Amino acid sequence: MLKVLFVCLGNICRSPMAEAIFRDLIKKEGLSDHISVDSAGIGHWHVGTDPHEGTRAILEQNKISFEGMLARQVESSDWDRFDYIIAMDQKNLQDLQAIRKKNGVTVKMLMDYASNPDETDVPDPYFTGNFDQVYQLVMEGCIGLLNEIKQNHKFKEEL
Repeated sequence: MLKVLFVCLGNICRSPMAEAIFRDLIKKEGLSDHISVDSAGIGHWHVGTDPHEGTRAILEQNKISFEGMLARQVESSDWDRFDYIIAMDQKNLQDLQAIRKKNGVTVKMLMDYASNPDETDVPDPYFTGNFDQVYQLVMEGCIGLLNEIKQNHKFKEEL
């Protein structure tokens, strides 16, 4: 199974939004048996808490489930468990590179997968309050990531 981890600063706004959106996309594509997804934060401040109310509201508005999601911090074992570790912004990417345990894991920013991004970073709505903009950026990046994964990995139909 291919495993994707989304990472932001505290794991309550952007990365859980990306996890929920990506999980919804892979479910709609019938790839839930082939791709798994999780999210984590660089920091420990929100470990064990639900996604931010703004993230929950935009996901509910778009009928995307976030059921059972709780914030957690990036762990050293994530480098062994995930094939893709996707950062929400340049600072998250730098922090991930600083704690990188091994090579062979694709570590990129989410907007690297967007078609023609106006932004290179996904802004943190915890500070900006703009959950609508973040939702649009995350959706665009997740669609691009899923398309690249489907292009690079052939998933066989279960018999």
